[in-house]
Amino acid sequence: MKKFFCLMACAVLLLPLAATAQQTFEFDLTASQPAYSDATGYGYDLGTGALSKKDLHPTFFSVKVPDGNYKVTVTVGSKSYAGVTVLRAETRRMFEEKVITRKGEFKTFTFNVHVHSTEIDGNTRVGISMRERVDVGWDNKLTLEFNGDAPAVKSIRIEPADGDVVTIWLCGDSTVVDQDADPYTSWGQILPRFFTDKVVVANLANSGLTTTSFYNQNRLAKILHSLKPGDYVVVEFGHNDEKDRGAGSGAWYNYTYNLKRYIDEIRQKGGIPILVSPTERRNFVDGDISPTHGDYPAAMKATADREKAAFFDLTSMTRVLYETFGEEGSKCLLVHYPAGTYPNQPNALADNTHFSPFGAYEICKMVVMGLKYLDLDIVKYLRSDWVDFDAADPDDPAAFYWPYTPSLATLEKPAGS
Repeated sequence: MKKFFCLMACAVLLLPLAATAQQTFEFDLTASQPAYSDATGYGYDLGTGALSKKDLHPTFFSVKVPDGNYKVTVTVGSKSYAGVTVLRAETRRMFEEKVITRKGEFKTFTFNVHVHSTEIDGNTRVGISMRERVDVGWDNKLTLEFNGDAPAVKSIRIEPADGDVVTIWLCGDSTVVDQDADPYTSWGQILPRFFTDKVVVANLANSGLTTTSFYNQNRLAKILHSLKPGDYVVVEFGHNDEKDRGAGSGAWYNYTYNLKRYIDEIRQKGGIPILVSPTERRNFVDGDISPTHGDYPAAMKATADREKAAFFDLTSMTRVLYETFGEEGSKCLLVHYPAGTYPNQPNALADNTHFSPFGAYEICKMVVMGLKYLDLDIVKYLRSDWVDFDAADPDDPAAFYWPYTPSLATLEKPAGS
């Protein structure tokens, strides 16, 4: 029996692997599959291999596809062992956490994954960082990650997403980007977890970016090239803009000018811009958070008010969250880990800007609440297990589950602070 199929219309055809938007791919992971290569166009990736009871480990499986949105259906479980499986895609984008299956039990999940390369129109490309060039987030393949205490996957199906799927595009910096390695995690890569397959999240953020550099690297142009009327574009900047010292820098000049430019160009394509003030830093003074963003949150709100654009104040929400946990307790929300927590880590990590996995979840839930406060139509597609979140009554970090991937751990701090 063939292990790999390309389906077009209702006919089953064995085709070359030059993927087109009409192809559907199916893989039986209980059978032998090759290691990924561009020539083959599919297979186990990043040096990993098949899942088995004897060798429980995270694994990655990639398929060569063009830019676009894809519906992914994964059947989780095993005939030979009980499973605890986490489903992620591309650069650690979360879709299902801690799926528990008994031996012989199977569960099926469907979600949408956005894939993008640097190419825009054949002549223009997105400028990406050296770190992004070795990442799986800016390439010509869709990469699935199967993680957890005992990952167990039976089969995969990948097909073009429905044409009416709504895209949430993300513009931002290191607090938004799909962070490539533990322990650094951002709210943007958690957002797909909370929406049904009526929505897809496309994250073009990167560490260290400002409203100016994001624009100049053609990241907004990449969004506008594919944006459909009714899509949402979330814009969160400030951490790095506030460090600009060049001509025109400052909250009330270059920053507000750029935000208006984003709003205008997104609206011209029929998109819905949403401005989000920057997450606060964990900066305690005498037991309370001391603001670090100056006039930037106020300047963003003033721009949104003037342009009648959607806006919510994530700065204030994160301040409430940190103060609820307290000066010591709030360390769990950010990258604070004692020496030796990770391999080859001789020194403690103490970062008051970038989030731990738990912190990224809590921040992401506040972003979803912001979308709800705005009463946007997109919130009708929240999953049935969504529970409203209150920054003054956060989750218990002791109950949080996150799969650690040794091959994807780094002590390299993201750009920006």
